[in-house]
Amino acid sequence: MKQRIQNSPPVPMTTPVDRETLLSLRAGDRVLLSGEVLVFRDEVHRILCGLIERGGPLPFNLENAALYYCGPTPAHGGRPVGSAGPTTASRMDRFTGPLLVRGLAVTIGKGNRSPEVRDLLVRHGAVYLVATGGVGALLASHIAASRLIAYPELGPEAARVFTVTDMPLIVGLDAHRGSAFVNCE
Repeated sequence: MKQRIQNSPPVPMTTPVDRETLLSLRAGDRVLLSGEVLVFRDEVHRILCGLIERGGPLPFNLENAALYYCGPTPAHGGRPVGSAGPTTASRMDRFTGPLLVRGLAVTIGKGNRSPEVRDLLVRHGAVYLVATGGVGALLASHIAASRLIAYPELGPEAARVFTVTDMPLIVGLDAHRGSAFVNCE
């Protein structure tokens, strides 16, 4: 995998994502993501999965969307957000299936995912992209805009959309059961 990361140029990817592009990605590939990215964490996941369970409509479309697990800090200095580092993705594992069924194509966070999520990614032709933890200020520099889309009462946990430009990410888990995580089973 090291050779693949070192020798392959980053793959440009734009949202909404093209499923053919997702299927061409392999664990370890570098990606530069641009476009609109959904942003939320635990509490919005709980709310959405409750709506799905009850057969209710969602407040926004998940079809071919990318979702960044992030709770950004308040904006300052004329920027759209403060720090925007990734949240540990395994916290969202129990919520991932229903969102993939609704069309979610990409999840973004830090750390490994469960074997169940790996199976779901393969089944739905989706991928998990990894953002480097500890570099929230650097990642925020790739965010051109942020807007609230649902649940403002949740503060930093509210659902948002970031407009990102060339956000640097790595394919952690691909749609073919490939993994960039070594000895993490």
